[in-house]
Amino acid sequence: MSNEIIFIIQILIGLGFTLIAFRIGFHWLLALIAVQAVLMNIFVLKMMNIFSLEVTGGNVLYASIFLGTDIICEHFGKEKARQAVWIGFFASVFLIVMSQLIILYTPSVLDEGNFLHNTLATIFETTPRIVAASMASYLISQHLDISIFNFIKKTTKGKFLWLRNNASTLISQLVDTVFFTFVGLYGIVANAENVWQIILFTYLLKVIIALVDTPFIYLSKTSLFKPKKANQV
Repeated sequence: MSNEIIFIIQILIGLGFTLIAFRIGFHWLLALIAVQAVLMNIFVLKMMNIFSLEVTGGNVLYASIFLGTDIICEHFGKEKARQAVWIGFFASVFLIVMSQLIILYTPSVLDEGNFLHNTLATIFETTPRIVAASMASYLISQHLDISIFNFIKKTTKGKFLWLRNNASTLISQLVDTVFFTFVGLYGIVANAENVWQIILFTYLLKVIIALVDTPFIYLSKTSLFKPKKANQV
């Protein structure tokens, strides 16, 4: 199975789970966003080539978080959406702290050659600059997304859902991509010659995912997926 097919399947499943969590209830969607934020920080270590673009495994999960916060902003308001952002941030910080502590333990003699310990260390050892850039980028882009989404909703008096969904996501994702690439990667894995190439390739992929998620936010408005009042906030 090609990377492109797997990528499409992953997008549909990731966005689909976001919609299902919303259908079950607000707190389920909050929990999913927290899980996505944690997994995003792990899956980002996986590099692959999709549509001739070099991407990481965290992109789809990150896009799913944007869909989740947009759905919350649409149905429950911007304050609840910001709450979801901070829950995702808290879960990510918890992952970082606990992962750094777990690799400090002296491994058991049952771990022959320290294989499992070294594997965990490879996954969870962090570069402070990249971690700080990632967390700051997450907060900046998510809050920007919510602000733009809410502004367009008020300006258009609740019309043009497709506009506020895509405009807020595309603008905030661009800010996220530029910010993280320069602050987190420039001078480490990116230099002046390829930094804009990394930004372009990463952003193009995010644009594809953002456009794909539009039908999902419209589905959240239908009776099939809209949660019952008992399952709302």
